[in-house]
Amino acid sequence: MALKLTARQQQILDLIRATIAQTGFPPTRAEIAQTLGFRSANAAEDHLRALARKGAITLTAGASRGIRLNTPDTRPEPQSSASHDMHPVRAALSALVLPLVGRVAAGHPILATEHIDREITVDPGLFSQTPDYLLKVRGLSMRDAGILEGDLLAVKRSSEARNGQIIVARIDDEVTVKRLHRTSTQIELLPENPDFEPIIITAGSDDGHASPAFSIEGIAVGLIRT
Repeated sequence: MALKLTARQQQILDLIRATIAQTGFPPTRAEIAQTLGFRSANAAEDHLRALARKGAITLTAGASRGIRLNTPDTRPEPQSSASHDMHPVRAALSALVLPLVGRVAAGHPILATEHIDREITVDPGLFSQTPDYLLKVRGLSMRDAGILEGDLLAVKRSSEARNGQIIVARIDDEVTVKRLHRTSTQIELLPENPDFEPIIITAGSDDGHASPAFSIEGIAVGLIRT
């Protein structure tokens, strides 16, 4: 049965779907407020809570951008005591165990054994796509995208990405998290903090110096704030 949403709630739900499809992340409260013309992020929060009460989304406490889309036929149903007893078993079977990558040494594969601090069990429903690993964020270059120092970025391994997606990129021997923007002549790795400059990758330079080696290690598909 279709959810009975107000026009505004449907507008917010459509915005969440579109943002996830484009970037892999749900929007922040501030982004919803700015896009839809609310006076503050608190107004967006009120609408999100209403959507959560109706079962359209699930809000995850402690996770930045912690909005997960639901569908009407997957909303929880009342359970008997027997089925309730089985719930922890189902949860354990569906849990996702991901390696946590700490500081990456120059020239080594990102999932090299020496880079993995530990493994963490997470709920796969937190993410827009199933990630392959968690990367501990260092620095504040992506602050305005809601990605802060110490956050755990969920990454799906991929060598390709679309414009606008947040990626984990390797530049020579360094690994960085930035938003991807390709043009016909160059690759731009854009920070989400005005204190940082974009990183520009071109085919070559006029002075004959080679451009840095560039590759995409993965696409960001979610975030956990510890």
